[in-house]
Amino acid sequence: MIAVVSDTHGNADHRLADRTARAVREADLTIPAGDFTTRDVFEAFKSECGELRAVYGNNDPEALTERLPATRVIDLAREGFDSRVRIALCHGHEHSETALSLLGRQEGADIVVSGHSHRPGVAEAGDLTLLNPGSHADPRWNRPAHAELGVAEDGGLDGRLREPDGTVFREFAVSPAEE
Repeated sequence: MIAVVSDTHGNADHRLADRTARAVREADLTIPAGDFTTRDVFEAFKSECGELRAVYGNNDPEALTERLPATRVIDLAREGFDSRVRIALCHGHEHSETALSLLGRQEGADIVVSGHSHRPGVAEAGDLTLLNPGSHADPRWNRPAHAELGVAEDGGLDGRLREPDGTVFREFAVSPAEE
């Protein structure tokens, strides 16, 4: 399973609780879309999960912007998953939905993960999926959330947006690009 989170906005700890904490701890891969806010939060977060592939956000300090990229591409097959899906990851503070779509196409991605708005959601842009996991810890008048992704039989992904209490409020699928 892959756990996707964003916008922790903590001071000293990871602010993980309930189902979100369990998802991060049990995930084979955790993908945070930035805005840890401090190095201590990043380190606390990192200590809770196995594999971590993160980017920095607009509220992250220099200690993280020097350590993490602004964007990255995650090829799930290269990460050891039985999936052909490619994920483009960025925080999203410099990207409109159109720009996110262009980033995904430029990187040959099947899904673009971004945060920043604290608003969980899934959108389709042609054959590209745009995912914002929301914020598990600082939802800012939105529903608190994270995303969980599992590998589907066709090599794609089955996804769910969940509240920290485990409630699923959106299900979606990501198909891998045709070979």
